[in-house]
Amino acid sequence: MSGVAGDGTLAPSDFRVAAVAFAERWKSAVSALPPWSWIPRPTHPWLSNEVDGYLALENACLLGSSEEKSVGCCGGSEEPNCSGDDEPVDDATLVQSSRDDVHYYDFHIIYDSSYRVPVLYFRAYCGDGRTLLLNEFEGDLPADSSEALVKSKWTFITQEEHPYLNRPWYKLHPCGTSECIKLLFQSDASIRTTSGAAELYLLSWFSVVGRLVGLGIPYEMMKCENNT
Repeated sequence: MSGVAGDGTLAPSDFRVAAVAFAERWKSAVSALPPWSWIPRPTHPWLSNEVDGYLALENACLLGSSEEKSVGCCGGSEEPNCSGDDEPVDDATLVQSSRDDVHYYDFHIIYDSSYRVPVLYFRAYCGDGRTLLLNEFEGDLPADSSEALVKSKWTFITQEEHPYLNRPWYKLHPCGTSECIKLLFQSDASIRTTSGAAELYLLSWFSVVGRLVGLGIPYEMMKCENNT
């Protein structure tokens, strides 16, 4: 049955539907920010067939040493380069800079078959492509996340092999995700069985998880949700 389970988990079949809808909503709400794209699952025999892909937002850049962290899209076939409008968009701002302190991020939303919830994987790197370690980019994280790192570094953010790319990536540990979503949907249980429940699940999940790495839900995207 489609919808959000009472225990706060999401069925794998609903994940893809929710992911594609999330990407479209993100793109239509704020076109100036980097887009999310659905990446088909590589055809390897050792990979599970439960979900046939994942969401990816890549080449987002942050000014590592600035007082106010900025997020934007970075493109180019050689060295990453940020471009966009000068006008700020909600709490995310496009970055135009060739300074050495710019950090670049790739974010992937992947379905975890064990926890039955989405998980945010990410990696950070410099303009020359060198991968950054946790202690090199933790200053980019919001204050709340930095405090959580001090208290529980390896249960809050863990480094594991990317399920599809077979490379070490960081991820936000999913152990408390289902309980968090369960609480969010607890006030109105009927929402769990509506036609758009899976999409609302992913949007609600990202509104919490995204901010932990400085990727908040744009205001325009929330307006789209309120109008549906």
